Amino acid sequence: MQAWRVHRNGEPSEVMRLEETDRPTPGDGQVLIEVLAANINFPDALLCRGQYQVRPPLPFTPGVEICGRTGDGRRVLATPALPDGGFAEYVVADEAALLPAPDALDDAEAAALHIGYQTGWFGLHRRANLRAGETLLVHAAAGGVGSAAVQLGKAAGATVIGVVGGAEKAKTATALGCDLVIDRRTEDIVAAVKEATGGRGADVVYDPVGGDAYAKSVKCIAFEGRVLVVGFASGVIPTPGLNHALVKNYSVVGLHWGLYNTKDPQAVRDCHQELTRLAAEGVIKPLISERVTMDGAAAAVQRVADGTSTGRIVVLPSGAAR
Repeated sequence: MQAWRVHRNGEPSEVMRLEETDRPTPGDGQVLIEVLAANINFPDALLCRGQYQVRPPLPFTPGVEICGRTGDGRRVLATPALPDGGFAEYVVADEAALLPAPDALDDAEAAALHIGYQTGWFGLHRRANLRAGETLLVHAAAGGVGSAAVQLGKAAGATVIGVVGGAEKAKTATALGCDLVIDRRTEDIVAAVKEATGGRGADVVYDPVGGDAYAKSVKCIAFEGRVLVVGFASGVIPTPGLNHALVKNYSVVGLHWGLYNTKDPQAVRDCHQELTRLAAEGVIKPLISERVTMDGAAAAVQRVADGTSTGRIVVLPSGAAR
């Protein structure tokens, strides 16, 4: 089969190589899956760079979530077992962790439903307890993770403020349903949030960026607000001032969604049922900005790494525009 392989760490466009290799062999409790669509996530870039919390042995295939077909014809969502990731024609995954692909979504959309939307749902509902009528501030609102949080925030009845970088991304965030869009390149985030909330600030901040985004967030967080730390796409891990959290009465809440797969797998399945229902009702729908063929995967991962993409880019190994 064909698969993208990384033999040394570095930038995705430099270290990913498309090769012919053997199909992976399922172990006990695993199943072989034909890849129909593989969604690109920022962790794929970190894997290539050797900067992710999991460092598979070299060589490895990146790609942390797919929509695929099992040998008995089931259409499923899966997180492939590294080092044999999803940017390949076949993967293996744990049978117990497979989730049915929603009928309301095509292969590319289904591939993008899993990690980003699960992260958004657990973050907003389990960790931040977002309530209807509250104000949600989403950083990188036009990106893959941010766009999911915007849709889930609107579904929860929140007023959603999206922060983006650039006019084109602002258009995307507006189309996603943001009630207010702030272009961080031309506007003062803190002043704009305070003006929009009558000086109160945001009740919940969804931050997959870190760095300056976190610093601005705590300057416009509401009384008893919650800052959700989801990731550090900026490359800068902030150092929270706990005295500041004390005097302003806000919480800094961490979210590592992957832990639920081992600590509470039933919660993951329950979340998927809720996401499937929301997708069937048309309330959420992954924003797919590009569907690329297999040979375009490395360049696409690089665009995600560089932060120039919007929504999700999905690799279609067969080349079909599903």
